[in-house]
Amino acid sequence: MINIRKSQSRGHADHGWLLSKHSFSFASYHDPNFMGWGNLRVINEDQILPGKGFGTHGHRDMEIISYVLSGELAHKDDIGNVKGIPPGDIQRMSAGTGVMHSEFNHAPNSTTHFFQIWIEPNVLGIPPSYEQKTVNASSKNGKLELIAGPHGGENAVKVHADARMYVGEFDAGQTASLAIDPNRRAYVHLIKGELGVNGFDLKAGDALLYESESMILLDRAKGAEVLVFDLRY
Repeated sequence: MINIRKSQSRGHADHGWLLSKHSFSFASYHDPNFMGWGNLRVINEDQILPGKGFGTHGHRDMEIISYVLSGELAHKDDIGNVKGIPPGDIQRMSAGTGVMHSEFNHAPNSTTHFFQIWIEPNVLGIPPSYEQKTVNASSKNGKLELIAGPHGGENAVKVHADARMYVGEFDAGQTASLAIDPNRRAYVHLIKGELGVNGFDLKAGDALLYESESMILLDRAKGAEVLVFDLRY
């Protein structure tokens, strides 16, 4: 079974300094049909205006991933990390027993555009931790590159969750496939461009939810960048 989630059906929030699109229920946006998918709980597409950001706030027992598309995200937390996250970097924060952090766009003239992703962990009460890696552009050109998983990897951060996250960039003539266990769930989110996925024509912001399927097929690409999740049922 494959269901499509069109971009325009996502939740929207305009806070003036922050424009956000919610794929699943989050904050004041609530849709009982979209509370998450497998252990994927949040996909927020955020744009932070210059000089603005999220003040210090707390999380616990959640794997939180940031993937920056443009601009730069400044991260600071109470476990000693002060980092800048540029486009193409993948950042993971395991909240564990509790962490306080802030996220800001300190640039005076450019918007920071990024995805914030929450995945439910498979172990609770661990010490909070942080990891960040640069995903080389060549490694995701024309293929799906693992960027988060239970064991990490060359271009992948380690998540304390039964989940894997891939990114790929595709253009005309480039195709890819990914086998998935029919006893698991999968989620495909098109960041930009156009892409054919298992016969569906996706445009930027569209997504597909997979259940009891064995393969993800990507083709008919036009300037596409895509996120693919292999998830616990």
